[in-house]
Amino acid sequence: MFDTERLQVLAARVRPTAASRTRLLPTLPSIAALLPDGGLRRGTVVRCTGRAARSMALAVAAGPSAAGSWCALVGMDDVGALAAAGYGVDLERLVVVHVARAQWASAAATLADGLDLVVVVPPPHPRPAEVRMLVARARDRGAVILMVEERPSCPVDLELAVAEAGWHGLARGAGRLQSRRVTVVARGRGQAARPVRRELWLPAATGKAAAA
Repeated sequence: MFDTERLQVLAARVRPTAASRTRLLPTLPSIAALLPDGGLRRGTVVRCTGRAARSMALAVAAGPSAAGSWCALVGMDDVGALAAAGYGVDLERLVVVHVARAQWASAAATLADGLDLVVVVPPPHPRPAEVRMLVARARDRGAVILMVEERPSCPVDLELAVAEAGWHGLARGAGRLQSRRVTVVARGRGQAARPVRRELWLPAATGKAAAA
């Protein structure tokens, strides 16, 4: 069970960093090519789906984190610090919160009060009221909520769907996995209504995301 009071204190502590005058959070060049504005628009809800959804979310978080934004991972208990750092996330500006499944939305909403980017794993079938509450909080605070789901469950501003994925490095049972090539389709509302399709290394041999 998470401590609401402690999360509120944390959000208040980092709020000056989050209160940026820019309307976009910067992303890695390979991610920016998928976004209609070339960055994450504040006050929006984005979703990563597909087999590599969690890796995609970490790659998305790497850009804002490296630029100085505070980020949080909520309910991603199986993602380690080394994995996040491998994609370029600044661990000194990363908050990892373990919560019960029923508290995912309230924890994410509390963190959105002060952090620029909140990455959250909702339950398989989130309640529409919880999602609407997060959408309202993101818009009010100018934060970006990044939901990680294997399958879409509700409308969002932008979806980054990993349609195909294949590992490279093994040859007839020998060698080791070195990189994964994926096909990502971005689609959503407004400027994002027309789908954009890109090939990425997620990760590349260097460990980070890159254009394929």
